[in-house]
Amino acid sequence: MRRFLILSLIISTLTMQGCAGQKINLGKVLDGISKSTQGGGLTNDEIISGLKQALQVGINKGADSASKLNGYFLNPMIKIPFPPEVEKVETALRKVGLGGEVDKFVMALNRGAEEAAKEAKPIFVNAILSMTFTDALNILKGEKNAATMYLKRTTSEQLIAAFSPVVEKALQKTQATRYYADLAGTYNKLPFVQKVNPDLKGYATEKAIDGLFILVANEEAKIRENPWARTTDLLKKVFGSI
Repeated sequence: MRRFLILSLIISTLTMQGCAGQKINLGKVLDGISKSTQGGGLTNDEIISGLKQALQVGINKGADSASKLNGYFLNPMIKIPFPPEVEKVETALRKVGLGGEVDKFVMALNRGAEEAAKEAKPIFVNAILSMTFTDALNILKGEKNAATMYLKRTTSEQLIAAFSPVVEKALQKTQATRYYADLAGTYNKLPFVQKVNPDLKGYATEKAIDGLFILVANEEAKIRENPWARTTDLLKKVFGSI
């Protein structure tokens, strides 16, 4: 009987929101389930564990997408461009016929980010597993990017520390450092230009992390709009699907 009431609650909630043309609010649905199961059935711990599992699946997908070949380079949302503070370098070099060298540098830069992204998954997963009951409830009832913002607050320092040496190594491996040194050297020899020497490692690290959070935010949106798309056995139990 309880399971029937839970399922009815879910269906009625989704139906009302669907008819209103609104997106499903995962927090409201789970909150309703939680209230309906006081005194037996599903516990708050089970519901929160279901959220953690859903977030882990989504984050794994985001990290895997970023770290695969062309995960950054062919994704316009997160592709790392020529450093904006020295765009004049790119413009000047293309004008003198070095566009191909600029393109090689941009590809190498993104290859470095793809290599570094492999370090992100365990950091994100650890942050989710360390989530408190209050953290989880705030995410369930929060804005559409509440989980992403939680991860930004709790992992940014770790990500920078982990990414920085990996990015530096990856930039050397992909020859981005050499390409940029050559490009900057060529540009600095042009007449009447102000010499440039930006922090390539810092720029690549920052943009690589920004790209990861963009992907994580997209996965969070999918979870909130269609929780069943991220189903695990525990989530099936939480949503009364078995």
